[in-house]
Amino acid sequence: MAKLLWEASKERKRAANMTRFMEAVNKKHSTHFTTYRELYDWSVTNIADFWALLWDFAGTIASAKYDFVVDDPYKMPGTKWFGGARLNFAQNLLRRRDEHTAFIFKGENRVSARMTYRELYGTVAGLAKSLRESGVRPGDRVVGYMPNMIETAAAMLAATSVGATWSSCATDIGSGAAADRLGQVEPKVLFTTDSYYYKGRPFDVVSKATELARSIPSLQRVVVASYEKRERADVSGIPGAVHYDDFFTRDDNAEIDFEQLPADHPVYVMFSSGTTGKPKCMVQGAAGVLLNHFAEVVLHSDLKPEDTITYITTCSWMMWNWLLSSLMTGATIVLYDGNPMYPDLGTMWRMIDEEQISIFGTSATYLNYIKSQGLVPRDDFDLSTLREINQTGSALSAEGWEWVYDAVKKDVHFCSIAGGTDFNGAFLAGNLLTPVYAGQMQGWTLGKKCKAYGPNGEELVDRQGELVCEAAVPSMPLHFWNDPSDAKYRAAYFEMYPGKWRHGDFIQAHSDTGGVTIYGRSDSTLNPSGVRIGTAEIYNQVERIEGIADSLAIGQEFRDEQRILLFVKLAEGYELTQELQQEIRKTLLRNASPRHVPAKIIPVPDIPYTLNMKKVEGAVTNVIHGKPVLNRDALMNPESLDYYLDLPELKT
Repeated sequence: MAKLLWEASKERKRAANMTRFMEAVNKKHSTHFTTYRELYDWSVTNIADFWALLWDFAGTIASAKYDFVVDDPYKMPGTKWFGGARLNFAQNLLRRRDEHTAFIFKGENRVSARMTYRELYGTVAGLAKSLRESGVRPGDRVVGYMPNMIETAAAMLAATSVGATWSSCATDIGSGAAADRLGQVEPKVLFTTDSYYYKGRPFDVVSKATELARSIPSLQRVVVASYEKRERADVSGIPGAVHYDDFFTRDDNAEIDFEQLPADHPVYVMFSSGTTGKPKCMVQGAAGVLLNHFAEVVLHSDLKPEDTITYITTCSWMMWNWLLSSLMTGATIVLYDGNPMYPDLGTMWRMIDEEQISIFGTSATYLNYIKSQGLVPRDDFDLSTLREINQTGSALSAEGWEWVYDAVKKDVHFCSIAGGTDFNGAFLAGNLLTPVYAGQMQGWTLGKKCKAYGPNGEELVDRQGELVCEAAVPSMPLHFWNDPSDAKYRAAYFEMYPGKWRHGDFIQAHSDTGGVTIYGRSDSTLNPSGVRIGTAEIYNQVERIEGIADSLAIGQEFRDEQRILLFVKLAEGYELTQELQQEIRKTLLRNASPRHVPAKIIPVPDIPYTLNMKKVEGAVTNVIHGKPVLNRDALMNPESLDYYLDLPELKT
């Protein structure tokens, strides 16, 4: 059985939002649930009842309530949710309008800003008015090519308040990659910025924004925000450009005319990673995203109005959308832009103390790196306000979980979550009612009927299989952009198990704890000697070894069979000696199996990642086999792929 790491106190369980929701279920449906497992089982057995009660529990603001909750949750794709309802996404996020802080912006160590809920409402009111005057109507697209700053969030809220559909990507990707995403949806208005900082260096955005704007014929207006409050940049070369401060006038006393729209009115277009071609555009409905985020942010993460929450993210990643939904609780959101380890490894932990952050969201990559560098945050920082660490992006080893409790804080809810941009949410999340075990996500998220499947569609327990969702979730895509027959949509999720959503993760559900372990993407599963191995099984062992900062494992077709190649990024001051290679092989042999031991261990300066912080095994596999990587700009660090070209170690 996995190692027990933490369990919430009785007082904390009693005060949890999840407990209040369970009490509401018991009262409404005359049940007597006392455990999370009972509540979860009810939520996926009584799907319509669960989402109906969640609608009420969330206090959903709607001008018309639904006529039905769901037509058929087992008809995928094509399930209809909340038929007859009319509401506005932004209105549900902008409930609070007082002097409580809504946003704190931190731009590395150079710039910062704060905005109250009253000021936010006035800003969104001014932007919404200007968008309407610019001709934006319900169904039009408004997009952002922006850093993670308050202006980005306000633009999203203004766009959705008038019924426009929002898409965004961060300025750290090139104009070509941005055009591949934003250009597909034919936007009418683009929000961008003049610059941003990364590792203390300024980066010009005006030239990239000019290229982007010129590549999108549908654009009628480009709004340019200033990253720093200094002399305005010259934006005259950008077609239709206007400075952000000239585009609108903030009126703290204004009332927003929120467009009342059907529940399935498109609120977001999200993008796939695009590492195999032009990114797929996934269209998601307002009510579905709103309620799905409420379940995850409020119930599973236990966010309350007095909390301050942050996530290491950019607006290219769905965790940005997820984070902004925290507004519906009236909590304070810290938007951090830049390198989370600049100017030093203590940056985020220092910010937690300074801003009294209670929920800190991060990635396995970040935690593994600071662990490899020997940082022990509890020794240097107070962290008294920190009560939850929320981790996603890729799987974290059991040793990584233990490190959090040893090196960060003993009394903290560490909850690893997993899901996807595809449905803007998590299939697996934490909750305060069950214990935390090393290396295991605490359980399936409420309302998501998920299992591990074998190749013939059989359920697997205590064995590795494909993550499958058997019933629809309201935030699943309405459709893909420019996919009228749903051919791309069906091919993406429903071909392996017809009528059921195959997510593409390799997992194991544990009968003894109720937890779930993720072993990596199933499309990158290794297959030496015909035995399937999840890449995370290798990472979980290798990345706990002193001197290894990161790693990536792929299969190379060599002499009519597949062999495992392990690429390692070394921590500063380390070399890949024969002794270190021997330690890696012995660790995998002892703690995994002989099949996990790589044929080659090769040092590289960097590991490629997608914009949403997932390792890119597929792109490296293509490079070493001489196949093209169709969309290098989809990577956070595309230059890293050059290291894998023509490596002499691959020829023997």
